[in-house]
Amino acid sequence: MHHEHPLAYLIGIEGIALLRAFTGRHDRDFTAARLAEVRRLLDDESLAHAGVDVDPVGPVEGYRVWSRTYDQPGNGAFALDEPVVGELLDALPAGDALDAACGTGRYARMLADRGHRVVGVDSSPDMLARARTRVPEGRFMLGDLGRLPVGDAAVDLVTCGLALTHVPALGPVFAEFARVLRPGGRLVVADVHPESVGRGSIPSHRGPDGRARRVASYQHLVGDYLRAALPAGLQVRRCEEPLLPVRGEGAAAAEEPGPWELWPWSLAGLVPDAARAAGDGVPALLVWQFER
Repeated sequence: MHHEHPLAYLIGIEGIALLRAFTGRHDRDFTAARLAEVRRLLDDESLAHAGVDVDPVGPVEGYRVWSRTYDQPGNGAFALDEPVVGELLDALPAGDALDAACGTGRYARMLADRGHRVVGVDSSPDMLARARTRVPEGRFMLGDLGRLPVGDAAVDLVTCGLALTHVPALGPVFAEFARVLRPGGRLVVADVHPESVGRGSIPSHRGPDGRARRVASYQHLVGDYLRAALPAGLQVRRCEEPLLPVRGEGAAAAEEPGPWELWPWSLAGLVPDAARAAGDGVPALLVWQFER
């Protein structure tokens, strides 16, 4: 269990904004405004006792609950990864494709629409049920990223979307990707950027008892992907870092922190100027293309 306190998050955002001012990105007035805002936040009694105890939960259990709402509008990551992944897929010939950690079949649908023969693998039966409905022409199997139920050199293309952040070690997973790919095959991976994980971009939900839960997530550095991929014989062909959406200048501050399920994004609305400065130019996702 860990403790999430809105004041801690807000002071952290102010601190990042102040560091950026310290290194020359903002002026004296901005710095003075941030320091005054920090004092106001510290004196705000409504925030003083608003912390929440949060339990970790494994991906299978977490996505069992999240599968019910996963495809509903509001997941901003979809608007960031799908254009880049779609562009990468458009440049590849149709063939045998594996969507690893396929979830509800977002990428599997993209693959099938481009003429690929699709196999999907996921550890969540609930996600797989939705993928089968979404991509009826695909073949879907229960399985783990560390031991894919696919033969050696069986596919021309592997995709994996927003899943590796839940894997503690990348090496075994990339070794599996390399094993199932044919020579010259491609791997397209989109994942939550370590900068974004470090700022709280971790799936959340309430358990049956109403307790707050977050799906166990890991902050893999950019170099961690290379240290996993290169020894497996996978060569980098492209890397993109879609940026976090940033509030427009002059946005009005929110009056309430919002429900815990919307943290930390609703919290940022309490300090829009600091949040905009802290988030400017920060990547949200990491998208790779590798070749076997």
